[in-house]
Order: sequence, then structure tokens, then C-alpha cells
Amino acid sequence: MKKLFSFLSRQITDFKLLLRNIPSLTVSVFILSVVCANLMANKELVSFKYLALDCGFTFSWIMFLCMDIICKRWGAKASVKVSLLALGVNLLVCLIFFALSKAPGMWGEYYATENPEVNRALNATFGGSWYVVLGSALAFITSSAINAVLNASIGSRLKKNNFAGFALRSYISTAAAQFADNFIFATVVSKLFFGWTWEQVVFCSLAGAGFELLCEILFSGIGWKVVRQWEKENVGREYLEHAGK
Repeated sequence: MKKLFSFLSRQITDFKLLLRNIPSLTVSVFILSVVCANLMANKELVSFKYLALDCGFTFSWIMFLCMDIICKRWGAKASVKVSLLALGVNLLVCLIFFALSKAPGMWGEYYATENPEVNRALNATFGGSWYVVLGSALAFITSSAINAVLNASIGSRLKKNNFAGFALRSYISTAAAQFADNFIFATVVSKLFFGWTWEQVVFCSLAGAGFELLCEILFSGIGWKVVRQWEKENVGREYLEHAGK
């Protein structure tokens, strides 16, 4: 028990130091993208038999770009720890949304339409379903770990610190992790509760990962510039020395 408390104490100290070293704007954008992706996943953008895409993908690529730049600068463990923080905040927001969806009162849109179905629909959307929250949480934390491990593993084999190397480690890890994220969510939610076939699960997971990867490719140059600026300004030096990097 004493060893357990000692281990937990070290982890808490490490986590506090990590959060003091990562720029607050990066952490804020990461957490906001997780919350927004979870909320906007309620609205479909494209829906065919073997191609389904929800509006959450417009934010999900931001999540993975944030993970990639954090992993590049502070390592895989740091990326996973910040992902756990984002997951915790997202679950808290989901709980608050659920509680407020049960509160009395009307949404503003009700007064514009005077249709009670609008109020019920908005409460259902923001209140969410337990299986959607469960599937989303399981998919996110698993894909975060996959992304961090792959990104760091590829990065450790690269000899040059340039954009090509950053792109290689980011694109491969993101493609694999995004597929895992979509596959787990589609399996837990769409197949078990909406009757999807395995073919739909696989093809829709591949299609979603492709679109999300394309977004990251388009904006990866921004991520690279951010990382290079951190390196030039020695941002996060205290944590890197603490972690022995």
C-alpha cells in the first residue's frame, strides 16, 4: 500500500509539472476539440450504406494534431496523460449536459417554432445516451494510446528533425489511430445498437479515417511550425529534464 501511495504521488507530481510546461492554449484547444467532436457526432454529414460521416470529424483531426505535437515535444506518456485529462473533462461535460437536459424550461428554439418536439429533440441530443458516451470514451482513450505509441516509436527511428519526419510519424499514427477510433465506436454503438453489418463497420471506419487524415495533412504544417517554435524557445524544458529526455 505504501508503494502504491508513493507511485500515485509521483504520478500526480509529474502530471502537475507536465500541465505547467505545456502551453495552456494547446491544452485548451485539445480539450475543446474533444468536447465539440463528441457533441457534433450527433449530426450526420454523409450517410450511405458503406460511407457514413458525422460532423464530429471537423474537430477530431484537431484532437489528433494536438496529440501529435505534444508527443513530438514531450513524448508518448505526456500525450496519453493529456488525453486522459481531456477524456475526464468531456465525461464531466456530458454529465452536466445530461443533468441540464432533465431540468425544466424551454430551449430558445422552442419560442421560435412553438413546437414542443423541438424542445424534446434538443434535450435528447444534449442529454446523450449512455452507450454513445461509453463507446466514445472507449474509442478515444484506445486510439489516443495507439497514436502516442506509434508516433513515438516511428519518431525514435528517424534521424532528421524536419517536416518530412514529423509528417511521416504523424500521418501513419493518425491513420491507424483514427481507424481504431472509428472502428471501436462503430462496433460498440452502431453494430450493437443500430444493427450495422461488419462490412459497414469496416468500410465506414476506413472512410472516416481517410477524411480525418486528409484534414490533418492539410493543416500539419501549422503543427510543425508550433513544435519548431517550442523547440527554439525551449518550451517545456523543466518537464523534459524531469522526465530525463
